[in-house]
Amino acid sequence: MIYILQAAARSAAEKVFDNYGGSTMSDYNRNVTTAQYGQTAQTTVAVDQGLRAYMLRVYNYMVLGLAITGLAALGIYMLSVTGDASAAAKVIRNGAEVPLRIAGGMYLTTIGYYVFASWLKWVIMLSPLALVFAISFGLERMRPATSQLLFWLFAALMGLSLGSIFMVYTHTSIVRVFFITAASFGALSLWGYTTQRDLSGMGSFLLMGLFGIILASLVNMFMASSMLQFIISVVGVLVFAGLTAYDTQRLKSEYLYGAMDSETMERSAISGALSLYLNFINLFTLLMQLLGTKEE
Repeated sequence: MIYILQAAARSAAEKVFDNYGGSTMSDYNRNVTTAQYGQTAQTTVAVDQGLRAYMLRVYNYMVLGLAITGLAALGIYMLSVTGDASAAAKVIRNGAEVPLRIAGGMYLTTIGYYVFASWLKWVIMLSPLALVFAISFGLERMRPATSQLLFWLFAALMGLSLGSIFMVYTHTSIVRVFFITAASFGALSLWGYTTQRDLSGMGSFLLMGLFGIILASLVNMFMASSMLQFIISVVGVLVFAGLTAYDTQRLKSEYLYGAMDSETMERSAISGALSLYLNFINLFTLLMQLLGTKEE
């Protein structure tokens, strides 16, 4: 499901980049080489300062989105589980009413039943998809305040969807994998920002990999193969690692060649934050599948 969100956000981000006059980093490098002949030191400093401010805004949006997602996930988990069987939601099994038990000796509350076990879970799962399409394809027509609000709402709904991760994996392993993801993401994004290598050629290849993961995941919904799921997770980590570096460089190019006014820059920052946010979430969930310890 998250892979589909990523594909939708990516298609729109590429469209926005093209509309704002996107160029490859090789063009940027050539311009830097000739800057000493046709560009003043003051202009170069202004571009550097503006670029840092723009990228900082992108990362601030992304981090705030992740914080909202984490708080929403933890909050819905705390409301959804209980250790008291008498306070748990009841289901009928073999003609008898029994509390709804989950892993780790915990029980689902009534809220937990509706969020994770009833038809409402499909609404919660599909709502982020509707929002990411609204943000991605309606971004150019929205006021920045509206796109910000939708992004925060999207992050909160993602948190509700990811709340079940606390029921499946031990809390210690969740914290461990989160820090592994954060360190990996930071290193990859830094490399994408600082490298002089043009990563634009990776874009099509990585997009093909993303759609391959989506198709393989859909097939595995019916096959339920643990080996195929392992392969999907490994390939997925590689794809989203590449996308993290690629997106960072793309955002850098978008600023340098976009000729954006303040509102356009704000929209671009939100679109970029959405792409990086989804890269992080995908890396985290895939690494959880590979490195997480499940509750017994």
